[in-house]
Amino acid sequence: MQTTPVKKTPLSAAQIRQLLDDCLEVEFSFLRTDTAVTILAGLERAEQDYILTWVQRVASTNIQLAYQFITRAVNALDNMDRRMIESWALYAMDTYDQAGLHKALAIIRNLDDFVRLYHQKTAGAVYEENASVLLHFARGLSGRRLQLQESSLTYTDSETIYLPAVVSLLDTPQENFLVYKAMVAYHWAQARFGTFHLQLGSILDEQPEAENFLSLFHALDTVRLDAILQRELPGLARHMRRIKQQLQQTPSASFLQLANELVRPRSTVDDVLRLTRRYLHKLDPPSPCFYQGVLQPQEVEECRQQRLQKEKRQFRSVLRKLVEELKGLDIDEQKHHRFETRPKHRHYEMPDELELTLDGQAVPLPDNVKGLITSIVQDLGEIPAEYLQPAGAGEYQPDIFGEKNPDPDDVWKGTYHEKGAFLYKEWDFRRQHYRKNWCAVREKEIQPVYDTFIGKTLNKYQGLIKHLRKTFEAMRDEDRMLKRQVQGDDVDIDALVEALADAHDGREMSDRLFTRMHRSERNIAVIFMVDMSGSTKGWINEAERESLLLLAEALETLGDRYAIYGFSGMARKRCEIYRIKEFAQAYNEEVKARINGITPQDYTRMGFAIRHLCHILNQVDARTRILITLSDGKPDDYDNYRGEYGIEDTRRALIEARRDGIHPYCITIDKEAREYLPHMYGAAAYTVIDDVRQLPLKVADIYRRLTT
Repeated sequence: MQTTPVKKTPLSAAQIRQLLDDCLEVEFSFLRTDTAVTILAGLERAEQDYILTWVQRVASTNIQLAYQFITRAVNALDNMDRRMIESWALYAMDTYDQAGLHKALAIIRNLDDFVRLYHQKTAGAVYEENASVLLHFARGLSGRRLQLQESSLTYTDSETIYLPAVVSLLDTPQENFLVYKAMVAYHWAQARFGTFHLQLGSILDEQPEAENFLSLFHALDTVRLDAILQRELPGLARHMRRIKQQLQQTPSASFLQLANELVRPRSTVDDVLRLTRRYLHKLDPPSPCFYQGVLQPQEVEECRQQRLQKEKRQFRSVLRKLVEELKGLDIDEQKHHRFETRPKHRHYEMPDELELTLDGQAVPLPDNVKGLITSIVQDLGEIPAEYLQPAGAGEYQPDIFGEKNPDPDDVWKGTYHEKGAFLYKEWDFRRQHYRKNWCAVREKEIQPVYDTFIGKTLNKYQGLIKHLRKTFEAMRDEDRMLKRQVQGDDVDIDALVEALADAHDGREMSDRLFTRMHRSERNIAVIFMVDMSGSTKGWINEAERESLLLLAEALETLGDRYAIYGFSGMARKRCEIYRIKEFAQAYNEEVKARINGITPQDYTRMGFAIRHLCHILNQVDARTRILITLSDGKPDDYDNYRGEYGIEDTRRALIEARRDGIHPYCITIDKEAREYLPHMYGAAAYTVIDDVRQLPLKVADIYRRLTT
């Protein structure tokens, strides 16, 4: 018998006031308006519950934001569907995380602006969602490696292409993605094909009508670049022409006729400048087309000058190093040898690909030097003679290509900067949504410690190490039984029983009724994630180090790929990953000393560590990928990352790991772990060790069981 669901009675105004008092806290209750309560009281119970649930979620971020939300959400119900209301609330909370309360309140208060943006995003293309694909596209084009960045203006400074947050010129996201692609291609062409060979800022300073001059120059140069894109990227150029026609942005026939000479393959930016001067008072430029953006001569010149100085030093240092390597000469003897450049081939528009010669003989160049030559030629059209003199003793910089990262410890001093950090999301269970770019993660080196600990540990466990090596060696060579085979050495009893049952029911019997032994090669990659929080001080820290030494000694016999990283931190902006052994590193005395260098640090914020180490694991080509955590307690940090919040974020990070095909497992000595680990890891994905002294004995055995 089917039961009819009971319809809930709507909440009264008094009940709604009480719920808002609980949600917004007593000190904010005076801000409530009777209008919002009255409107809510007149709604159906389902709508009341929906709005009040979202008030609670917003209040978990900020109470004032929740108050502003409730006063406007009840009035928005008639004009917004639930999906739009949710997007509105989440957008405000994300803005609060990234830009603070003032800007978040502006999102809530300016509802009309959000509705317009929402409709744009629904039909449009969003930079955040397409940035990685667009960057791959930009990097696939020739010339200098360009960066992409979101901006309110569309332009390039010759190193970075700035793109709008949303493009909604056309009807579908797919069409609007093509608009993004056209913007990238056009601004790449500006940097690649000589638009910035001119010092445009200085030229504009001489013009009494600088704005008109710049507009006409930009329009004429677009004709030249369109012709180049037609020859270099004909498929995309066809889409660009079609969209221009669709948006009615095609220049007039008279304008195109006057600019016709710029279509020729040999035309240059000097021809554009000449025509701009000729037609300045005779020709009105057409309106900018959809991908054209703006020109920022001052930004380009500042960027260009910094790059020219840096690349000149780099190039001359490269020449110094090449002479030393190829000729074995010191600086005083180098002046008798001569560097020159010559084109590999000639292209009408593409800056010539040059090869470098020393005393008339071609010099083999690494990719980074080839990229340096390409960048210099893009700026100057050639390698000037003064660049071809090797750096002197005071100028030589042996590691000039090395990008020096800031010391992670120095970053935390004074004002915090996120430059160079990995940014990871974090799950807020109260919000039921991620906090975007919330955790700033940095990798640090553990300083090796050379003392007696390693020798004492290896001597203490020498019998166990021999046993583990024999066990792991057997694992490497063991045969595995494959079940349900068409042919084999023995009968698969389970498969046979199922087949007979099928036959009894009138179904066709399976022919996969055998087992056979198969020797399969191991294809495993494992990361050991080591808790380095302050609570591991003492026995726990010593047991962790002993366990890792024993395991590494045994794994060298097995041949599995493995890496070891520690983690700790203090709040979301100081999340630290400690490199102990990377996949590519050999297990040697330095790695042993780094294991010995593991020392207790700060807190146990786990979600960021799981996400970062899964990112590393995802780069490894392996059939089986495992993340094993060694820990002494539940997730914890001194801010709000404790209790349910930390457990739920860690659980969500583990769900993400499984979704990527990574198998997480936890080994802990926390006696209370059985209260929370089943919820985080699942019933069969953790081990609790009651005695910390047993940790070194258990870890290797657990690893053997996990990988066989």
